[in-house]
Amino acid sequence: MAAAAALEAVAPMGALWGLVQDFVMGQQEGPADQVAADVKSGSYTVLQVVEALGSSLENPEPRTRARGIQLLSQVLLQCHSLLLEKEVVHLILFYENRLKDHHLVIPSVLQGLRALSLCVALPPGLAVSVLKAIFQEVHVQSLPQVDRHTVYSIITNFMRTREEELKGLGADFTFGFIQVMDGEKDPRNLLVAFRIVHDLISRDYSLGPFVEELFEVTSCYFPIDFTPPPNDPHGIQREDLILSLRAVLASTPRFAEFLLPLLIEKVDSEILSAKLDSLQTLNACCAVYGQKELKDFLPSLWASIRREVFQTASERVEAEGLAALNSLTACLSRSVLRADAEDLLDSFLSNILQDCRHHLCEPDMKLVWPSAKLLQAAAGASARACDHITSNVLPLLLEQFHKHSQSNQRRTILEMILGFLKLQQKWSYEDKDERPLSDFKDQLCSLVFMALTDPSTQLQLVGIRTLTVLGAQPDLLSSGDLELAVGHLYRLSFLEEDSQSWVAALEASGTLATLYPVAFSSHLVPKLAGELCIEESDLARGDGPTKCSRHRRCLQALSAISTHASIVKETLPLLLQHLRQMNKGNTVAGTSEVIAVCQSLQQVAEKCQQDPESCWYFHQTAIPCLLALAVQASMPEKEHSVLKKVLLQDEVLAAMVSVIGTATTHLSPDLAAQSVAHIVPLFLDGNITFLPENSFPGRFQPFQDGSSGQRRLVALLMAFVCSLPRTVEIPQLNQLMRELLELSCCHSCPFSSTAAAKCFAGLLNKHPAGQQLDEFLQLAVDKVEAGLSSGPYRSQAFTLLVWVTKALVLRYHPLSSCLTDRLMGLLSDPELGPAAADGFSLLMSDCTDVLTRAGHAEVRIMFRQRFFTDNVPALVRGFHAAPRDVKPNYLKGLSHVLNRLPKPVLLPELPTLLSLLLEALSCPDSVVQLSTLSCLQPLLLEAPQVMSLHVDTLVTKFLNLSSSPSMAVRIAALQCMHAVTHLPTPVLLPYKLQVIRALAKPLDDKKRLVRKEAVSARGEWFLLGSPGS
Repeated sequence: MAAAAALEAVAPMGALWGLVQDFVMGQQEGPADQVAADVKSGSYTVLQVVEALGSSLENPEPRTRARGIQLLSQVLLQCHSLLLEKEVVHLILFYENRLKDHHLVIPSVLQGLRALSLCVALPPGLAVSVLKAIFQEVHVQSLPQVDRHTVYSIITNFMRTREEELKGLGADFTFGFIQVMDGEKDPRNLLVAFRIVHDLISRDYSLGPFVEELFEVTSCYFPIDFTPPPNDPHGIQREDLILSLRAVLASTPRFAEFLLPLLIEKVDSEILSAKLDSLQTLNACCAVYGQKELKDFLPSLWASIRREVFQTASERVEAEGLAALNSLTACLSRSVLRADAEDLLDSFLSNILQDCRHHLCEPDMKLVWPSAKLLQAAAGASARACDHITSNVLPLLLEQFHKHSQSNQRRTILEMILGFLKLQQKWSYEDKDERPLSDFKDQLCSLVFMALTDPSTQLQLVGIRTLTVLGAQPDLLSSGDLELAVGHLYRLSFLEEDSQSWVAALEASGTLATLYPVAFSSHLVPKLAGELCIEESDLARGDGPTKCSRHRRCLQALSAISTHASIVKETLPLLLQHLRQMNKGNTVAGTSEVIAVCQSLQQVAEKCQQDPESCWYFHQTAIPCLLALAVQASMPEKEHSVLKKVLLQDEVLAAMVSVIGTATTHLSPDLAAQSVAHIVPLFLDGNITFLPENSFPGRFQPFQDGSSGQRRLVALLMAFVCSLPRTVEIPQLNQLMRELLELSCCHSCPFSSTAAAKCFAGLLNKHPAGQQLDEFLQLAVDKVEAGLSSGPYRSQAFTLLVWVTKALVLRYHPLSSCLTDRLMGLLSDPELGPAAADGFSLLMSDCTDVLTRAGHAEVRIMFRQRFFTDNVPALVRGFHAAPRDVKPNYLKGLSHVLNRLPKPVLLPELPTLLSLLLEALSCPDSVVQLSTLSCLQPLLLEAPQVMSLHVDTLVTKFLNLSSSPSMAVRIAALQCMHAVTHLPTPVLLPYKLQVIRALAKPLDDKKRLVRKEAVSARGEWFLLGSPGS
């Protein structure tokens, strides 16, 4: 029995000895992993591995010793967590001793020490011992890159786990690391070395007398000049090294006396990258420096920054110079001063003012803007700096504005003033008297009002912007100033000569109305109300287009200032009253005038969306009024009313739909429920009690025996119910859905039937899954099938099919695939085929009135991608199987789907679909051509390799389409010809002369936009193949 046990013990050791021999003598790498796995499983201990390696570790041949230590090190790297403290001590002593061995052995020894540096069981003191041994025995920079990286890893591991022990070494640790790093050139190692230096400083290791040496050993790499080799597997970029080194250089004020002269030297050099890096590093340093570090270098730093901003041809250098000046000023501003200390901020700013101030007096000279930018960069650093510079510069600029009489000079001066005023907004002043602008308020207002009355549009625009900034300063403008400002904005809003000024005036009015609602209510709203009354009488007399233009400006001004709840309560009744006055028959109002009022109402509704109170006020005020006007217009009357006829036109109803939808989308569910309880019974039961002025001559029954005028108002119901939050319960829903379904197939009024179909689809999309939804869907399918089979309302049934399909596609409903197949089957229908092809455009595009995310519809992400995956293969198969006269319908449908598909989804499928797209270009339908061209243009830019395989066909078809009867197609074809130049040049050169000759014809096109695209495309083809192209 004893002999058997002895044999069992010897057998594993024999196997271990064999693995060791295979690795050491047989030069095989696999046994190392096997030994490590056996140690992990408990088959051997690390001590047994050392015993098995005994002869190898003592072999007189260095390579054999190296292989033995390499095997042990590889085992330790995988099994260091299993070591006991006693084992770690012996292994450390062994490895330290081996650092004195032959240089061939050192790499394996370092690997072993790296494994031991990861040990949790490392006794105190050994980390210091290991590092001392490395510092004394190893000349690190003579080692290969991978071994130097191992040394950095050992140091990093010990710094992470044995920080207090290493700090006990004092400055000796810093000096030892300086010796290790000195002369390092490999970027992989530098990234680790820079991180170690940063940790030395940030974790308060003792630098002792070696601050300058540590700076020198790192700053020698500044500025980084490294270009990564092509296909670099390590992925180290120049920017990585720059940021890592910058973090070191800007980590401590103790480097300041060495670093600042270096930065000044590099800023003054001729190398662009060195300038940028130095200015960015200076910017970073200012976050940790104080006045003490900067004091001796401020004049030189200012001189270098000033020179770069004054003389540089690079916008990036200018921007970095200004950022560095801002940081310097901020640093000087935040330094805490002793009572007897010199305030460097005032003297620094005085130097800046002295060098820049006089240039501000020369608005035509090239240094005026660089000087202004420097002053503004310094002023933007702190409230103190801003006060100092503003109080010195503003009086000068105000004086210069009056000295110079030319508009362009005044514009330059006012733009500079505007820059300083904007900076004041950054700082808050609790005491009104402390605000530096208070002393200049009257002069600034006078100057702005002069600019607003100047004939120069550009000066007016700067004046408007300045007025907006002045108004944003709290308590700066008096009531008299505001009255004058409102008067100027009113005048500018009606300028006929130039659209820029009145657009800017409207925008400024909206901004200032938010801040000063009382002033605008008191001074501007009455003027606009009076203007509307004049317009009503002018329209009644049938005055010309100039009056109509003033009318629209007035409406736009009313909507622009409706940015505050109190103003909305004045402007909204004005707009609604104006619409009522039109409806009384004493005004000859055209469609465009009514639409203009509706557009203004919509803009007011949009502004109210941010405030729940205003939103509800608008909704309960405007919606009943609009519905009452529409219902009144739909009533049969003996007297003929022009406006009542206008109110029922498609375009006007569409404008009213936008107003109602916008006013409904942001309602809270509780308020929406109150509103729906009135509006749905209005349409289903004719309940008009909630409408203002509701004494109508007849009953309102759009779904029963109503006239076509009443049926058209279903569009307004659609706008309301399809914009409600999904949680709002709609009363009488079952009856409403059946009525909508019935009206959707009414052939007497296409507008009404389409509105009913859209409303039905919008409600289907939001309806929760369940039995009631299934019933509604079954009713819809039955209605569609009955209508499509035969009869007078095939077109209406088809419209219902498309909208119901879209509602289901957006929410991923299972029935959507069946309905899509039905739609695809209609592509072969002689009557409905072209419309079915256009139906795919509707399925893939976003709507504006129903089935929108803003209107709370259920729109699943990536529904287009899913539709593409599910249906394009069937479209392609259908195209190949279809008769010749039907193929264009399939091409049209396919083109619509691909045109609205995200390009990253389309690119992988491009090789299989491109031939069909090219065939679609030959389709005579201009809609197909335009859709396909819109699809191909981005593909030419994003998939040049695939597209270049078909360059002959592309060039021929694009050139043919550049003379299409459709202007839109000609423009798109020329844009594609322009995009073709992004294909590989060698592929295009054989076509260069042919294309240049062919593009001469559209240069004489009768349409300016076509000629413009032809010039752009032909120019690119001329440059093809030339140097630098």
